Amino acid sequence: MSAGYPAAVDNIVVVGQIARDLVLVVDEVPDSGGTSQVRQRREMLGGKGANISVGLAQLGAAVELVGVVGTDDVGERLVARAAADGIGTGHVARRGESALIVDLVADGWRYLEHLPEPLTEEDLPLDVIAGAKAVVVQLQQPPDVALRAARSARGLVVLDGAPEEHAGELLARADVLRADHQEAELLTGRKITTTDDALAAARALEGPGFVAFAVNGEGNVFVWDGGELVLPLDDAEVVDTTGGGDAFVAALTYALTNGATPDEAARLAVKASGDTVTRPGGRPELGRL
Repeated sequence: MSAGYPAAVDNIVVVGQIARDLVLVVDEVPDSGGTSQVRQRREMLGGKGANISVGLAQLGAAVELVGVVGTDDVGERLVARAAADGIGTGHVARRGESALIVDLVADGWRYLEHLPEPLTEEDLPLDVIAGAKAVVVQLQQPPDVALRAARSARGLVVLDGAPEEHAGELLARADVLRADHQEAELLTGRKITTTDDALAAARALEGPGFVAFAVNGEGNVFVWDGGELVLPLDDAEVVDTTGGGDAFVAALTYALTNGATPDEAARLAVKASGDTVTRPGGRPELGRL
């Protein structure tokens, strides 16, 4: 493993969202009062935290998911599906209603989300987080929860997204940061239109030793202590971008915790993302990477 990264201790913990993911593929989105036939329907375990965990498990990591599902039948099925995918579910909290994400795929994608039960600080298994070789903190969680998880980690800390609060301390505690185009602009306060813009923004960011920014229509840039890399988009047909970032984070984390160089980790992450966006829905299929 590259200098500056903590040694592996135990498993990888993912702190993030769990939801029932309903994917509907239609030819067109109807106007008000209109109807459109659904060409394809898929229902699956979803949410960014679950997607990242699935990807890690597919790649061979021992992974523990920390999130919330409802006390309803849907929650029961989501936990069972995660366990069947090889994910540790002993720290999935149960209360209220399960989250639902509807992914409507037509000319692009549209989301409808019902996310009733966020994580709380009391849900965090601090001893498990402290003992993990890596902790992925998905920053759609409440800011205090994200910060508590990052403070408790002793292994590699991977942030996914842009912090809304506590940005200075979260970045200072992070080893790795991944942000999409919009998140990168929000985080850095810079307009990013080219990969050169993204490289400059990533270089200027204080805290993480490894930064990955997406640039819409261009590709991904990576900056780490002593190096940088630009990986342009390939010519694969994009069906649905849902889950591309989750697969990216899973592959990047797996690679960095298993001896890959930053360059190797970056390339694996881009391949994982590229494979995922060629089909509808956010569930990755990374076993063949």
